[in-house]
Amino acid sequence: QVQLVESGGGLVQAGGSLRLSCAASGRTFSSYAMGWFRQAPGKEREFVAAFSRSGVSTYYADSVRGRFTISRDNAKNTVYLQMNSLKPDDTAVYYCAANTAVLISKLSHNYDYWGQGAQVTVSA
Repeated sequence: QVQLVESGGGLVQAGGSLRLSCAASGRTFSSYAMGWFRQAPGKEREFVAAFSRSGVSTYYADSVRGRFTISRDNAKNTVYLQMNSLKPDDTAVYYCAANTAVLISKLSHNYDYWGQGAQVTVSA
């Protein structure tokens, strides 16, 4: 069983930055592929960014590429999402997720474990 706890959400003005953290339990964190997803009110959950188990590959949604950066610290069992140049359209609940079977994935159904979510609100 893996438990994921997000932190770092909040309210920020457009153009500002936030860093989300996701702390994972378990001694085999380095074997998990990690991802970030988000869900805005009235919309479906969408992929944001992913980091492979190998620690080499990353994926980004087109809407965040160049503005967001995913990283991981295996020594701290933590994955991060640095969000810069935030826009009001980035407002959503952000979820981190762990995938124990696939090397890296943009698909939510490939992820086995999910955090509780962190609210990010970007004001115009």
